Amino acid sequence: MFSKSCEYAIRATIYIAVQSNQDRRVGIKDISKEIDSPEAFTAKILQQLSRERIIDSVKGPNGGFAIDTERMSKIKLSQIVLAIDGDSVYKGCGLGFKECSEKQPCPVHDKFKVVRNELRKMLESTTVLELSLGLKKGLTFLHR
Repeated sequence: MFSKSCEYAIRATIYIAVQSNQDRRVGIKDISKEIDSPEAFTAKILQQLSRERIIDSVKGPNGGFAIDTERMSKIKLSQIVLAIDGDSVYKGCGLGFKECSEKQPCPVHDKFKVVRNELRKMLESTTVLELSLGLKKGLTFLHR
C-alpha cells in the first residue's frame, strides 16, 4: 500500500516525536537503528520530511531532528504520506490496473473504493502525537 520510503518516514516521524516529547534531538544513526532502515536511505527521507516542514533539522554539535511539541497534535499521517508518496494511495486500482475507473471498473473497484476512503479518513484523522504516545507507553513498536 505504501512505498518503503513512506513506511520509514512514518516510523522515523513517530520516533522523532517520542524523543522530542522528552526534549531530545535525535541523529540519523539513532533513527535508522531504531526504525531498522539503512542510514543513507533514512537521511534522504528525513531531508524530504524537513523540506516539507514535518520535522525540524538542526545542524551542529547539538543538532539533530525534532518536532515542536505543539505541532505534533496538528501533524496528520496524511501529511507524511503526501510528502513521500503523493496522493497515489487514494487513487490506485486494487488489482494494479492503470485503466480502472467508474466507467471501466476492475472486479474489485467498488469494494476497494470503500477501503481507500476509510484509509483516507484514518490518515487524515490520526496525529503524530497520538501515535507517539502509544509508542512511549509501550503499547506499540517500531521494529521487531
